[in-house]
Amino acid sequence: MVKMNLSEINVPERIAEMWAPLNAEQREFLANNFTLQNYKKNETIYCEGESPTYLMCLLSGKVKIYKDGVGGRSQIIRMIKPTEYFGYRAYFAKEDYVTAASAFEPSTICLIPMSAIMTLVSQNNDLGMFFIRQLSIDLGIADERTVNLTQKHIRGRLAESLLFLKESYGLEEDGSTLSIYLSREDLANLSNMTTSNAIRTLSNFATERLITIDGRKIKIIDEEKLKKISKIG
Repeated sequence: MVKMNLSEINVPERIAEMWAPLNAEQREFLANNFTLQNYKKNETIYCEGESPTYLMCLLSGKVKIYKDGVGGRSQIIRMIKPTEYFGYRAYFAKEDYVTAASAFEPSTICLIPMSAIMTLVSQNNDLGMFFIRQLSIDLGIADERTVNLTQKHIRGRLAESLLFLKESYGLEEDGSTLSIYLSREDLANLSNMTTSNAIRTLSNFATERLITIDGRKIKIIDEEKLKKISKIG
């Protein structure tokens, strides 16, 4: 974990939504109370059981939030994309982290001490509403994801994961290749299935010409059919 020079990136512009409700004095306070950290691929950002101390905003790269389960299997809870906030729920809940986070690829993260956030929230009701809204959105996504991962069949879960990755990270210049390269294990952990099931289902999707596969690169060929498979579960 390497500290970066604050002049390397204009952080307030990247966190504009949180920055917007603050007055000039509060913006200066925030600007004086953050650091940037550069994480290498697969580097741990925080561990389950640690005490939360920072609000984190991903500025570049990709981060996975996960939880280790029975038999060493991991479940990917969320995939974080640039300018999304994470790592702060546990602080508001007055508990230790119940998940872990690691950099899926080289990532730059803005770290703001929760003590500074609490100072600003106590001064600014609009900022408090910002966090209520963020937590409410995250809870809604988590509720929907819980239902989908437990009630959908394997094909529906994998189709949904592919569509989720497209929506979250977009496509490459060819307009069809996902801009994120997951291992089969990570894709399985995201979809709540075994790695062998993920491999077999991906192969079936390729045979049906819904996707093409080139190593870790996945190209979406028939998005409408994937949506239909995801919807019917």
